Amino acid sequence: MTTILKYGLTLCICVSLNAQTDPKIYDIIDAVSADRIEKDVQTLVNFGTRNTFSDTVSETRGIGAARRWIKKEFETISKECNNCFSVSYQKDFVTKEGNNRVPHDAYVVNVVAIQKGTTYPNRYIIMSGDIDSRGSDTMDFTTDAPGANDNASGMAGTIEAARVLSKYKFESSIIYVGLSGEEQGLFGGAGLAAYAKAQGWDIIGVLNNDMIGNIEGVDGVIDNRSFRIFSEPVPPTETEKERQMRRFYGGEVDGISRQLARYVYKTTQTYMPEMNPMLVYRLDRFGRGGHHRPFNDLGFPGIRIMEAHENYTQQHQDIRTENGIAYGDTFEHVNFPYAAKLTTVNAINMASLASAPPPPKTVAIGGIVEPSAKLKWDKVDGAKGYKIYWRDTTSPTWDHSRYVTNSEEFTLNGIVIDNYYFGVASVGANGHESVVVFPNSIIRD
Repeated sequence: MTTILKYGLTLCICVSLNAQTDPKIYDIIDAVSADRIEKDVQTLVNFGTRNTFSDTVSETRGIGAARRWIKKEFETISKECNNCFSVSYQKDFVTKEGNNRVPHDAYVVNVVAIQKGTTYPNRYIIMSGDIDSRGSDTMDFTTDAPGANDNASGMAGTIEAARVLSKYKFESSIIYVGLSGEEQGLFGGAGLAAYAKAQGWDIIGVLNNDMIGNIEGVDGVIDNRSFRIFSEPVPPTETEKERQMRRFYGGEVDGISRQLARYVYKTTQTYMPEMNPMLVYRLDRFGRGGHHRPFNDLGFPGIRIMEAHENYTQQHQDIRTENGIAYGDTFEHVNFPYAAKLTTVNAINMASLASAPPPPKTVAIGGIVEPSAKLKWDKVDGAKGYKIYWRDTTSPTWDHSRYVTNSEEFTLNGIVIDNYYFGVASVGANGHESVVVFPNSIIRD
């Protein structure tokens, strides 16, 4: 009955017809607090500036005080869940030499909280927010730069997701991280991505949250339901063989990050139908970058989740008034109920991914010059079934599916291979699905 009151008749019908919805996900939705996010954003703003190269000694101002507070918050959450988090710093030294956005040598320090999975502890889903802020000149590390929306909103959302998901146990591991050095060249993400590679982490996906609190765009549009999901089409690490396969068999928009974006889209539409997720077929905003990119560079799936309508008078601006326009990324511009919605989007997708079995490593497809499409995949331990998806080649989303049990191959009779794209996901006993895997092999009869 609570669900009916909160989401209305449409969702109630959806729940009754979809056997794969999980009541736990609705509990997670209800648990996210806009008030707690507001309080955390205010705390981060109160540090004055969080420029990566600002004061590291003060207890009340600068990047050092901010990251110590974030670490303490993660540690407090961990104590409340019987030390379910491993909290630490991860850092790399950057130098002024060769970096035109680095005013002086310094450590770029990330704050990392790891919630280990019960079944697949080396599989990780990562939610990130940025600790650092900047003014008009990124080299100016003393001027006030409150960074309320960019990106105290994403950092506060990450902390709130940690609070909510700490109440549960998941099969795969979840990492909540505050990344630094974003404004100077994505240093924090690059450092953690390299660390993950060196440690052999199996990263399911990176959900980079960069600006999740603004609902009024510079163009005057006000929208508190839409948000964007940026994803690159194929990994930059693909081999020449993979490129050749893509040329002849398709998959130009079916890389691992694009599949992660579709997963977030589908999960959000299922559990939060009042929201409007926008799939943007681009690595990031035009000519700009975010902290998911360093992970993409190393072959990990990663996407950017952010507001749909930006206000550029409140980004990378010193606080001032010119020609009647108030510039600056200040506290009063953040819409906290909206930030809570996007935090919830992250939380339910991490919970779903961390509750699902791994995806098939190999998916083979066949059916050339035949009236049916054939699919074959490797068995996944922990999977109780598999879901075959297909869609028109011009459709952005997986629109059709067939659930299969007790088999690692299936023929879709009457479905001509030339007219659709296909994929396979693993399904656990709890109904949670892995990310869809696009065919990476050919069945040769």
